Amino acid sequence: MKKSLQKIISALFLVLLLPFNMQSAGVANAASSTQEISSSTKSHVSSTIDLLRETLQRQIEERAKELEQVNRELTTTQKNLTETKTDRLSLQKELDRLQYTTNQLKLNIQSDEITVQKLNLEIQTLTFDVQDIQTSVKEKRLAIIELLRALQKMDQANFLVILLRSDSLADGVAEAQALNDLNSKLTVDVENLKRFQEQLSVKLKEFDQKRAQTNRHQRDLENRKVIIQDQKNERQNLLVVTKNKESVYEKQVTELQKRQQEIADEIESIDAELRSKIDLSLLPVAKPGILGLPVEGVAMITQRYGATDFAKSAYRGKLHNGIDFRAVVGSPIIAAEAGIVVGVGDQDAYCYRGAYGKYIAINHGNNLTTLYAHLSRQVVKKGQKVERGELVGYSGRTGYATGPHLHFTVFAQPTFYMGQSRTCGLMPFGGDLNPIGYLNLEVPAAATVGATSTPSSTTSR
Repeated sequence: MKKSLQKIISALFLVLLLPFNMQSAGVANAASSTQEISSSTKSHVSSTIDLLRETLQRQIEERAKELEQVNRELTTTQKNLTETKTDRLSLQKELDRLQYTTNQLKLNIQSDEITVQKLNLEIQTLTFDVQDIQTSVKEKRLAIIELLRALQKMDQANFLVILLRSDSLADGVAEAQALNDLNSKLTVDVENLKRFQEQLSVKLKEFDQKRAQTNRHQRDLENRKVIIQDQKNERQNLLVVTKNKESVYEKQVTELQKRQQEIADEIESIDAELRSKIDLSLLPVAKPGILGLPVEGVAMITQRYGATDFAKSAYRGKLHNGIDFRAVVGSPIIAAEAGIVVGVGDQDAYCYRGAYGKYIAINHGNNLTTLYAHLSRQVVKKGQKVERGELVGYSGRTGYATGPHLHFTVFAQPTFYMGQSRTCGLMPFGGDLNPIGYLNLEVPAAATVGATSTPSSTTSR
């Protein structure tokens, strides 16, 4: 019996040594305030907490319903945006598109605000859960300590001694049985303590995840407010330069299309030469996962790399030097791999709607450089180090783009450079590679249409 008890006590000490103070900073103050209180007070506190839990759950459900309504409105707004892309180019359609985009961003912001409220309510609920578990752990620890004390007193004698010192055989057997019962209870309590600590670890991890989600939504909310103002400014500038006349706008569109072709020719002539200088021996072997996806959620490709249908009709070079991902204006764009930002620019300042628009270029340590183009906002600076999956900007429709999306190019880094173009300021040039070989990508069936996109599809240079 002594050997069995010693094994149990050894296991117990391992459990008692497990870190009890595992709470996150946000839970610590509330959890550490637990004090010894009377039974009646405990009952009152428990009833109050139960009432608070019910209130919180009701508020969470209300926020969930509000989110469903916002998502329905977003679907309608996105449908309106899609319809404007299929219509003939006109000033009014362009103004409508800008307004629909602004409405979509406002709904995104509303969704972010409701989500932040919902997450904060869930965090409050988790705080109560953590406090309950920590109280259970504390009570179980105290119970185990009392069991240990009782076992130490009863285990000082072996079974024979217990029988000899007892007034009767029945008393001796009863005392020995009590010792065995304490052993069994100790084993159960140790397992329960382990279970409580595991539950605590899970809840604290969930708490940290929800806090991180809250921070992300708050970040997106603030950035989307800036993007909305940019959309409003663009709409106002369009009215000014066209004098709100369709004839002026049509003339500008004709001139723009000519300029877009000239820029496409320049890019292709340089990239074609650099493409011929690519040394594959210096590059990582193409396999899924070398680069991460630059968009969050489900990745849908609207135009593939190479001689796509759109490239054949829109570019004299007949080649699309990257792939396009579907992404509404204001969608988070993330770094495909760790690296250093080597280019951040806005070509619309030099050749409006002519090239990559707002772009970011990142050099990685694997001899690859990635380009993220047609952004609505950049949140990194040249020279900044970024990690894989880190936010670098938000998708948009700047530069030569018929709709909102992300244009993603992979260059062979030894051929890449930032150089002055003839008409579009500083521009990224390099020998481009097919990104598909480096991405862990399973394209949804609906997205394969992009491989044969038309000029009215969401496409770009």
